[in-house]
Amino acid sequence: MRFRHPDGQTVHLAYCTNVHPAEDLDGVLRQLDAYALPVRERLGVPRLGLGLWLAREVATTLRSDAAALARLRSELDARGLEVVTLNGFPYAGFGQEVVKLRVYSPDWSEPERLRYTVDLAWLLAALLPDDVARGSISTLPLAWREPWGAPAQAAARRQLDVLAGELATVAAETGRTIRVAIEPEPGCVVETGEQVTAFLAGLDAERIGLCLDACHLAVAFEDADGLVARLDALGLSVVKLQASAALHADDPSDPGTRAALASFVEPRYLHQTRERVGGELAGRDDLDAALAAGDGVAGLPAGAAWRVHFHVPLHADPEPPLRSTREELQDTLRTLFAGAAARTDTVEVETYTWHVLPERLRPQGDAGLVAGIAAELTWARDNLLALGLQEIG
Repeated sequence: MRFRHPDGQTVHLAYCTNVHPAEDLDGVLRQLDAYALPVRERLGVPRLGLGLWLAREVATTLRSDAAALARLRSELDARGLEVVTLNGFPYAGFGQEVVKLRVYSPDWSEPERLRYTVDLAWLLAALLPDDVARGSISTLPLAWREPWGAPAQAAARRQLDVLAGELATVAAETGRTIRVAIEPEPGCVVETGEQVTAFLAGLDAERIGLCLDACHLAVAFEDADGLVARLDALGLSVVKLQASAALHADDPSDPGTRAALASFVEPRYLHQTRERVGGELAGRDDLDAALAAGDGVAGLPAGAAWRVHFHVPLHADPEPPLRSTREELQDTLRTLFAGAAARTDTVEVETYTWHVLPERLRPQGDAGLVAGIAAELTWARDNLLALGLQEIG
């Protein structure tokens, strides 16, 4: 789905396919008919944007087999699907029974992270629609915070400098500009706006920038206005917005609220939890740890509202007493699009947690998931239109 900002810039809206991960090319192709095409048809639009997740094995296959890459491009075109962004954060195994900290491996101090991201850049350059000259790849916030030290930090910076050179080569040989976007996340080496802007300073600003995940921003109790101001001061850009919403509890000390939160505890993904008291953040690395109490275990104090890194559907709040940070996402959209110029050209809806929602909230079968994704995209479309953008296909 494409929109025209009043400044004339084209803004792309897509949904991220890590919600139905596949570890081989056949699996990726099956997704197109099982989910992507039905979502497009349900929305009634001529083309639908996908934020593809290509696991390491799929990327290797496509890089080594030109016919396979041409087939993927042809299958996308035949279904009215287009790709202008890739999710390069998970490396492999995103659909495993337990993902948790594994999602941060390999990290940016390891050569394989560089090789994988370079491969994705070449693939995206080949997958971009003929009338699109620029694409983006989101990547992890260097690593989980432990273990990490000065040698790893230095290695990561060297590798990102190498990446910038490789991206320049992609541009020179294909005529397509591919930018990589670092995505801050709670608990990681790069978690806050201050940390990400400090790290990005000194890197190639034309090729490496920020992926603003609105869920992560909300969990850190930060706002887009402040982050964008920091970026502007350093000449940095928002390469990509991940339109996502976190879980919010106003009174986590209330027994009913705690019971509602407990229903979101699940074993697959990490759900970092934060509260802000007196301007200071306190947190735990997972929701079950935040709720823990007794037997010498210290949960999160519950002296103020909690926000949980659990991507919840954009179009519908959880049942009371919980809510989502959908209003904070709307504030982020206003920051990026309500001004005279669009601050990014890519919006990717990234709710990968549909299958781990509490049982009562999970979609029923493939048709239920299609309906949910379409409803999220409709919400995003309506909000972009309300900010003065015009849908152009």
